[in-house]
Amino acid sequence: MKSVKITKKDLKWHSLEDVFRQASKSNAFQQSYRGEVVRLRLAKQIRELRTGQRLTQHLVAKRANMPQSVIARVESGDRGISVDTLGKIAHTLGKEVQLV
Repeated sequence: MKSVKITKKDLKWHSLEDVFRQASKSNAFQQSYRGEVVRLRLAKQIRELRTGQRLTQHLVAKRANMPQSVIARVESGDRGISVDTLGKIAHTLGKEVQLV
C-alpha cells in the first residue's frame, strides 16, 4: 500500500462565507435552509408564549398530556414537530395552528 503525504500547500482553505455561498446555489439546500429557519422560529415562538404566560415546561406538558422532554425538544428546535403535537401545545397555550 502506497503512502501519500499531504502538505499544507496541497490544501486549499475556504471561508465559511465561500462555502455557504456555493452551497446556497443548490435548490435542495435552499429548501432545507428555509425549513430550518421556520422550525427555529416556531420553537422560539412556543418558548416565548410559554414564558410570557409564566408556565413551566412541566405544566405545559402535563396540560398537553405529554412528557416534559417533548416540550424541551420542541423549544430547542433540534427536531421537527408533528402537527398533532404542535396542535396540543398550541391549545395548551391558548392558540390554534393555522396553515397559510
